[in-house]
Amino acid sequence: MSVPDRLADATDAPIAVSISGHDDNETRYFNREISWLSFNARVLQLAGDPATPLLERLGFLAIHAGNLDEFFQVRVAGLHDQVAAGITRRTPDERSPSDQLAEIRSVVERQLDQHERCYLDQVRPQLAVDGIELLDWDDLEQTERDGLSVRFRQRIFPVLTPLAVDPGHPFPYISDLSLNLAVRLRDSSDERSLFARVKIPPTLDRWVRIDDRARFVPLEQVIAAHLDQLFPGTQVLENHAFRVTRNADLTLEDEEADDLLAAVEMELRRRRFGRAARLEVASDISDEVLDLLMRELDVAASDVYRCAGPLDPKSLFAVASLDRPALRWPEWRSITEPALDGEDDTVNFFDVLRKGDVLAHHPYASFGSSVVEFVHQASLDPSVLAIKLTLYRTSGDSPIIDALIAAAERGKQVAVLVELKARFDEAANIGWAKRLEQAGVHVAYGLAGLKIHTKVAMVVREEPDGVRRYCHVGTGNYNNRTARVYEDLGLLTSSPALGSDLSDLFNSLTGYGRSIEFQRLLVAPEHLRKAMYQLIDTEVESGRGRIIMKMNSLVDQAIIEKLYEASCQGVDIDLIVRGICCLRPGVAGMSDRIKVRSIVGRYLEHSRIYHFANAVGMGQGRSFIGSADLMGRNLDRRVEALVPVEDPTLEGRLAEFLQVELTDDRLAWTLASDGTWTKRHGPAGIDTHVRMQQMAGARASV
Repeated sequence: MSVPDRLADATDAPIAVSISGHDDNETRYFNREISWLSFNARVLQLAGDPATPLLERLGFLAIHAGNLDEFFQVRVAGLHDQVAAGITRRTPDERSPSDQLAEIRSVVERQLDQHERCYLDQVRPQLAVDGIELLDWDDLEQTERDGLSVRFRQRIFPVLTPLAVDPGHPFPYISDLSLNLAVRLRDSSDERSLFARVKIPPTLDRWVRIDDRARFVPLEQVIAAHLDQLFPGTQVLENHAFRVTRNADLTLEDEEADDLLAAVEMELRRRRFGRAARLEVASDISDEVLDLLMRELDVAASDVYRCAGPLDPKSLFAVASLDRPALRWPEWRSITEPALDGEDDTVNFFDVLRKGDVLAHHPYASFGSSVVEFVHQASLDPSVLAIKLTLYRTSGDSPIIDALIAAAERGKQVAVLVELKARFDEAANIGWAKRLEQAGVHVAYGLAGLKIHTKVAMVVREEPDGVRRYCHVGTGNYNNRTARVYEDLGLLTSSPALGSDLSDLFNSLTGYGRSIEFQRLLVAPEHLRKAMYQLIDTEVESGRGRIIMKMNSLVDQAIIEKLYEASCQGVDIDLIVRGICCLRPGVAGMSDRIKVRSIVGRYLEHSRIYHFANAVGMGQGRSFIGSADLMGRNLDRRVEALVPVEDPTLEGRLAEFLQVELTDDRLAWTLASDGTWTKRHGPAGIDTHVRMQQMAGARASV
């Protein structure tokens, strides 16, 4: 089974989630797609856990649904493309594309059933007890319907565009992830059967507030109740909500693109017309309407998912964001790292970093008072000559972008490496690139065939003793919004060796630098894979090897084999993997010294930490942080960077972080050799996110 038959209850009974639907013991690897679905099942468990605050449970239902949308847009769509192209090549776990599609459907169907039962039977009724009602049109009093009818005519009706389908009007294009009504009608004049489509406008609130209380009804139901006004002179026979998920993976051949910006813009326009990978329909849809939709959208029965709850549960974010503190996690106000905290005046970052490195752990430590302030001070400081930064994803109101523009306007040399191919952020990054260029910032779009995923910034400053470089190397994006919920690390330093490395890295990304030997950074794609092999080998050769790795995903087959080899040579290995893990732990003679756990809770675990107990002999620290997961794309097809944390005090903090996660018995899940993930319930009562808050608070109070 892929998800438990019941959601978590208040007892300490262990919860098990299987990674696949059958015995995988004949293979050395777990399937990537099924492993990801198992991660999403762990997200769904948080929605069903009574210990999770009620509005947060609703939020996790929305997160689970949004995750599935992207999974179908990219991974499932890609498998469909392989099947259509006649590709039968099997994955390392011995599955063909069609095998994976069949198993994905089985797993997803069970998760959707779990999702619907959680929403309909648990979360929605409990919200009603707390005065937040998510109602259906049929639940409303007549006076309430009358009031909504007036609002429909005034606000909703003018926005709608009904589209007839007949010999003179072909079936309209249904855009990716749009919500629609399929309407079957009868012409009152000649009794002809008619069909029409009504798109639910994304510009209107999906959940319509009924009155001044927290009572809502879905927009599509309000529209459905007034279809007679859209189609006068006809009889509405039936209507059903439906939603299409299309292939949204950008397949740009950037090696052949003379103008990458123009090429990405063109590909984004094409994306709207990708092949349908999933059709979601209301559970009560008639066979006649469903057959029509399947025929017109060219989807098979195996691509259809019937939904008893609201289509697009991602829209529940709007309700989950209601200002009801009693139904949310206790507010956490991020600390300012003590070294950066001044009692009266703002601390001068350059004075601080000349004295020593600073490690910021978000969201426990403020992103705004560390990374944002670092760039802000650089933009204002008259001694700063240049600022360079990589931009993969950022927020719509980015203070970092504002600071970079302000710096350029003050005459500083500002260079930004913008990754135009950051999935689902391509359009936003095109906008940022154009805005930066208009302000005089030097904008580069990276290297052909490679995504720039590394998170690095460098400030060049003229000082009495010469030019000095100040650096930031992080694990997360320069995004002030996600930094509130994504757990990430960032190192601020004035290390000359690291400054030299970043200069070489930026120059290689904007110019023609190749075959660079870095002093401190481990950089992909040229060096990181080889360095990882060497670091693992060092632990084997030490005779007392110990490896701890924390990452988002572990997929790369060659790295997995190196870890298997190290395990067989006596190295103890702990892996903390939030999402996909294709390594099979605990198999005698192969991986019996490898343990795998996953932390899933309030914050999204996003940092990457790689600790090698005997790496000091390589002339660097024993712990590395950075942007790279252990996937083929990170090691071979992206620009990534890991940096050693060499300050003993800061490395000690990293060791504390890892120890907390390795002893967590509230948010942690452990992976067994048969693919089962089991939720930990132990006597210590260690919740990683609560403990990290406590540690940050103690650090700030010293």
